Amino acid sequence: MKFKISILILIFSFINITALYSQNKAYIKADNAFNSGQYFKAIDLYKYSYAKAKNKDEKAKIFYKTALCYRLINKPKQSEIWFKKAIKKGYPSPIATLYLADAKKLNGKYDEAAELYKKYKTFVPDDKRADIGISSCQDAKQWIENPTRYKVIDMYFFNSRQSDFGPAYGKSDFKVVYFTSAREGATGNKINEVTGQYYTDIYRSRVDRKGKWSTPVPLGNNVNSEYDEGAISLNLKANNLYYTSFKKNKEGKLGCQIYFSKKQGIDWSKGVIIPIAPDSVTVGHPAISADELTLYFVSDMSGGFGGKDIWKITRANKTQSWGKPVNLGSDINTVGDEMFPYIHKDGTLYFSSDGHPGMGGLDIFMATPTSDGKWKIENMKSPINSSSDDFGIVFEGEKERGYLSSNRPGGKGSDDIYQFYLPPIDFNINGVVKNEKTEDIIAGADINLIGSDGTNEMKKSEANGSFSFKLNPNTDYRIITKKGGFLNGKGKETTKGLTANKTFKLDIFMSPDDSRIVLPNILYDVGKWNLRPESLVSLEKLVEILNDNPNITIEIGSHTDFRGSSDYNLNLSSKRAKSVVDFLVTYGIDQDRLTSKGYGESMPKTIDKKDARKYPFLKEGDVLSESFINNLPNNDEKEICHQINRRTDFGVTGRDYIPKIKRRQH
Repeated sequence: MKFKISILILIFSFINITALYSQNKAYIKADNAFNSGQYFKAIDLYKYSYAKAKNKDEKAKIFYKTALCYRLINKPKQSEIWFKKAIKKGYPSPIATLYLADAKKLNGKYDEAAELYKKYKTFVPDDKRADIGISSCQDAKQWIENPTRYKVIDMYFFNSRQSDFGPAYGKSDFKVVYFTSAREGATGNKINEVTGQYYTDIYRSRVDRKGKWSTPVPLGNNVNSEYDEGAISLNLKANNLYYTSFKKNKEGKLGCQIYFSKKQGIDWSKGVIIPIAPDSVTVGHPAISADELTLYFVSDMSGGFGGKDIWKITRANKTQSWGKPVNLGSDINTVGDEMFPYIHKDGTLYFSSDGHPGMGGLDIFMATPTSDGKWKIENMKSPINSSSDDFGIVFEGEKERGYLSSNRPGGKGSDDIYQFYLPPIDFNINGVVKNEKTEDIIAGADINLIGSDGTNEMKKSEANGSFSFKLNPNTDYRIITKKGGFLNGKGKETTKGLTANKTFKLDIFMSPDDSRIVLPNILYDVGKWNLRPESLVSLEKLVEILNDNPNITIEIGSHTDFRGSSDYNLNLSSKRAKSVVDFLVTYGIDQDRLTSKGYGESMPKTIDKKDARKYPFLKEGDVLSESFINNLPNNDEKEICHQINRRTDFGVTGRDYIPKIKRRQH
């Protein structure tokens, strides 16, 4: 675990390393510093002891111990270098390979890390950390390539060149922020030999009306002490402070517990310990629920799943004592470390972990309660998470906005506070209005956007036929176009179910009302006039056109090819045209709006632009007369032309039809 986080809840465990074959005094001093948790101090002592090492095995162990120190104070670049040195020197334990893989993952070298996890798996096949590491590297690469919509920006107002982390809102209007910092000027003004930075204090900053944050100031001595104060949580009124603090116990050793302080004017009362566990057990990272009846915290007390776990205590009301600690269970806790819980007002638990599959060190996870009493765990992915440590998230009330802590590259110090927010999903529709027959653009068309959310906007198409609208989330839309000389056009789109920005492209075609419009796929059996089932789609489309243009009357025309006698073709086409009218009437179209006519073979098709694009051997303007077809070079082309001539179309015969009022039948 990276130590800059571990200092908030003390050093939970020490790593037992077999003694060197022959120890020099410098090494003994280094080991003593290491075993007391003074990792920063131990690094220089180990490096000094290297010169006095007598053999390769001793040097390999010194390299390994130096790498461990860098790992524990969260210096992944240095730990990668020193674990690599230890392995090259022949350090025998496979754990060095696992830790080297961890360091490479923290440094964003996912492919190299994955290969090392695979190598470690050959050494220790049953260690789940190898499988988690491999899947984490795969997931991380995918999440970086496909980030969520969250935006993350550095909060330079809060940050110093030292560690700044663990933000919490200190006022209901979210204009005051508390956080932990190791910046110069801390109470006691001493360097922590564990981290090489000042002991941490709790600070406060306030934003003014112009949006400028004040210089952070430390809380008074009733809260801050000469040792570390860490992760904090405030109630909704921001007048009760729960915080982590290191104090010396009866034996004179530093212990870590959770304290409570109450707001008194502009100051805070003297911190009082919350009796969760004996002072020999480390407890920290408080997170208070909205009703202040549940307190989540972190500890390595017995009964957990390994490493640091998230626990909770509850009480019946605010005047009652807290109950016994309850572990949150295996959905939340792993063999790794789970830390920095934050409980949202809606009951969602956010926490950081290096035991669940993640992108690097600590990742931020979202845990949602399920109906069966379990938790659904989700990684917050990139950019909330990175290859570095990401932790200590807090939300601005119900908004998808707040702060988090991270030591990702590009910050001001070792840990920095970042603001995150979820921008609104951006939906747009861009389109062009075109002539159905010629595909020319249509300028000046009236365009009506109608949404299921009540949206009703009007525009005209531009000189180039284009139009655009902004759309709302979770809405169905209809777009209707109108212009004199054309049948109304329409299109539809929906933003329902979409979770990412999208720009729709939509061309709307309008048919000239002075030309005949072919109905595709109106099919009959040979010599018959009964409509085949395949014709329904095209006829239902014609019903839509008539409903969208309620003031027009039309003539249905049917055409045949040149085979058969003229009289036979004329009679057959008349019956076929009438069958279409009969169908439309059954669909509720007024009979008065419809006439039918059979043209037989008298009106051969004139090829338009779309026909020419579909059939390359034809040109726009070709008339498929009997002589034209007979002069074609092969039978396949002739048959295609006969097929084109066999068609059903319609033409507008009037534009001032007044729809009848349909009375409801009782």
